[in-house]
Amino acid sequence: MKTLFEVKDVDQKFYEQKLRDFLPDKIIDIHTHVWLDSIRKPSSSVPVRAVTWPTLVAKDNSIEDLFETYRLMFPGKEVTPLLFSQVSMDYDIAAGNEYVKSCAERHRLPSLMVARPQQSAAEFEEGIERGGFLGCKVYLNFADPYIPEKEIRIFDFLPHHQLEVLNRHGWMAMLHIPRDGRLKDPVNLAQMLEIERNYPSIKLIIAHVGRAYCPEDVGDAFDILAETRNMVFDFSANTNTEVFRQLIRAVGPKRILFGSDFPILRMRTRRICENGNYVNLVAKGMYGDVSGDSHMREVEGAEADSLTFFMYEEIEAFRAAATAEGLSKSDIENIFYGNARSLIDSIEKEQRK
Repeated sequence: MKTLFEVKDVDQKFYEQKLRDFLPDKIIDIHTHVWLDSIRKPSSSVPVRAVTWPTLVAKDNSIEDLFETYRLMFPGKEVTPLLFSQVSMDYDIAAGNEYVKSCAERHRLPSLMVARPQQSAAEFEEGIERGGFLGCKVYLNFADPYIPEKEIRIFDFLPHHQLEVLNRHGWMAMLHIPRDGRLKDPVNLAQMLEIERNYPSIKLIIAHVGRAYCPEDVGDAFDILAETRNMVFDFSANTNTEVFRQLIRAVGPKRILFGSDFPILRMRTRRICENGNYVNLVAKGMYGDVSGDSHMREVEGAEADSLTFFMYEEIEAFRAAATAEGLSKSDIENIFYGNARSLIDSIEKEQRK
């Protein structure tokens, strides 16, 4: 059988020397996409509202591919994913949710429904209950097409009538915030605080540390968010140690979760920041023509040969932050397992009543 991807000497050394002993034996990956290429629509005329470089990594990510990814990348560790499907309008959302439902049932895994804001409260509630989901994954792509990308607000794709359903059940919402200002955007911050204040029973997860991939994305956000008590943050697809340190100081280790954003994190890259813009350094030719993407840059020679997995770079950046902030072994176990386990268990307990 063809290997899903190559694990090189540079990867094995990186894992063994920096990550294996840092990571607990049991891990929960709170942020993972699984879908099949067969659910892709023949054509789509919807506006493009997200970066396109993630599509260069994999055309799909079956549950079998996900398990193989964990086997290859995390030898000696037991990894449990929380699943959800693709969040692009180029795919059949209903079919994607059905695939996630079948995978979750077959492997007894937690999962989220990809939701669209156009769903009524009844449709939204029924979909989550029928699928056995723990809540929803929402995304700015699903906001009404007439709204310009730069003007999309959280409530345009996570509307109040759905928030009320989530709050009533104490369900989870995985939120990728919009807008060019990212975490520091005042509209984002105001609406995040409004959710915290008005819907206190929701298990709100702010994905990617609010897309604060560079220190310039933060502003005074953590001063504002330090007053919150409920929302939690995953650090999937983020490799910025300074941002992680600010997050730890603002909310503490009990409100931070590990996530991968697989399959994107299979990419071989090292991320840098230049004037507030993140740039993924990749080996020349590995991902086709990336010359038109301000977030991608090709490198050659020894620099290219030294590149390891995006996944490893994320964890190493967090390890550096955790060490600098004096986190304990117990704190690390909670961030990579215990915090997510508590969230998932609390929802599943209510669903069994």
